Amino acid sequence: MNEWINDALLWVLDLVQSVDPIARTLLAGLGIFLETSILIGLVVPGDTIVLVASTAVENAVQYVALLLTVILGALGGESVGFALGRFFGPRIRDSRLGQRIGARNWQRASNYVDRRGGIAVFVSRFLPVLHSLVPVTVGMSNMTYRRFISWTAPACLIWALLYVTFGSVAAVSYRELSRTVHFAGYLFVGAIVLFVVGVVVIKKLLERSEARHWDRPGDGDTTTIEDD
Repeated sequence: MNEWINDALLWVLDLVQSVDPIARTLLAGLGIFLETSILIGLVVPGDTIVLVASTAVENAVQYVALLLTVILGALGGESVGFALGRFFGPRIRDSRLGQRIGARNWQRASNYVDRRGGIAVFVSRFLPVLHSLVPVTVGMSNMTYRRFISWTAPACLIWALLYVTFGSVAAVSYRELSRTVHFAGYLFVGAIVLFVVGVVVIKKLLERSEARHWDRPGDGDTTTIEDD
């Protein structure tokens, strides 16, 4: 059983690693770009794409290239969401697709940005649904792009570092352990499960912490966002 699991895991890792490094890196950047763009992020599993791509990292150059590409992809997606909100926000919100998201989710995003300003931009990167709605919602507010990017950039950096580092370290460690430890496959799978569970728990804790700001309108006009 141990041997079968190790063989299966090595086959999957080798399959991912067989993809051209440049194509693999660009695909991860595209995946996270789409995930952080308005609405698309609700269906594109960008985090999964990045995690899988990171397991194929073979050296420091590939690690840095993947990390930078993912960061740029995330910032690009967030910037597109902001621009769409600035120029087409109400139309997107009132479109058929926007209506499927639900008026309550749009209102929550608006209340959240109104009450928390830049902090909402930072935290939303780690929250489901809101990470796709907040950029366009901020675009409809009077927050400047410069202020928006100054809050979302560190969040994108932290997110990218977390996923790319974990995926690459876990895969390299597994390859080394599989040569001498028979149950290395269980350790690898366990590490992935713990990582996923940890991410889910952190997201839930953030949701619980920030939920009190979602359903109440802001204390004042959205111009106060600039002073947050």
